[in-house]
Amino acid sequence: VQLQASGGGLVQPGGSLRLSCAASGNIFSISDMRWYRQAPGKQRELVAQITRGGSTNYADAVKGRFTISRDNAKNTMYLQMNSLKPEDTAIYYCNADIRPNWHTLREYWGQGTLVTVSS
Repeated sequence: VQLQASGGGLVQPGGSLRLSCAASGNIFSISDMRWYRQAPGKQRELVAQITRGGSTNYADAVKGRFTISRDNAKNTMYLQMNSLKPEDTAIYYCNADIRPNWHTLREYWGQGTLVTVSS
């Protein structure tokens, strides 16, 4: 099982980006999915999470600006980031609880995608 994050890049303050995270491999089902980020010199922090049923939760710093979503048919999660600020600059990682078979549940991490917010 692999998680592949994409969509990062350089954007000006106030701009938008959409991150994607695609799960592939031997997948029975995917439970909760999450986006984390790690800024230079800081600890990794949870940005947003979404259950299989679509319930969401956000860090206070991104509420009202970021939207997490998923397409269960495509095993893909998204993070729409609007009104970006320089303090959103970080490597963004996707994370998911995945069952490769009905009796096993494991946590998987993607490789990260860099988001830089700068003028």
